[in-house]
Amino acid sequence: MAKTRPGKRDMNSYTIRGTNKVVRAGDCVLMRPSEGDTAPYVARVEKIEADNRNNLKVHVRWYYRPEESMGGRRQFHGSKELFLSDHYDVQSAHTIEGKCIVHSFKNYTKLENVGPEDYYCRFEYKAATGAFVPDRVAVYCKCEMPYNPDDLMVQCEACKDWYHPACVGLTGEQAKQIGDFVCTDCSSEDVKKSLSTYAAFPLSNGKVAPKRQKR
Repeated sequence: MAKTRPGKRDMNSYTIRGTNKVVRAGDCVLMRPSEGDTAPYVARVEKIEADNRNNLKVHVRWYYRPEESMGGRRQFHGSKELFLSDHYDVQSAHTIEGKCIVHSFKNYTKLENVGPEDYYCRFEYKAATGAFVPDRVAVYCKCEMPYNPDDLMVQCEACKDWYHPACVGLTGEQAKQIGDFVCTDCSSEDVKKSLSTYAAFPLSNGKVAPKRQKR
């Protein structure tokens, strides 16, 4: 951590104006955007400091939304997905509007209820080059897309792979109501006779994921 410059002192915490919420280094916060009609910025607080006039500043590391990245938002990006960037900044502490939680992707998929303050991050993002770390993630379904936790998927009882209902000729309502599902690659006359219904499961229930990888 950088040394505090002369005339400045490190602060252990900052209480958000008009609230009793306390921010400390390591916390994730919502920061007021420059344009009033845009969503708040999300950042991780690295350090809080005050100058000799008691003006409070926060050193932050920005999270980017998919639409703010070079590649833009893609089909597999969830509505609450963020990328932890290598973009650091110093802002007035008074621009902090609230606190939030940026979960790991695994922990986010286990949430029973997702609140307005819940986000997740599975990639780090290099702002200058547009590169992601990791650059490969597991892919699913015939479309070979990374998992979007906002999407319903069905699991094949035979191969344990996951599929989007539309990719296997099902509507969302059919996927919710059916009992057991076997994909076309695994299906046979014997299997069809023994498994006549379909089942839909959330991908977050911890079942086996395929080993394929994709950039």
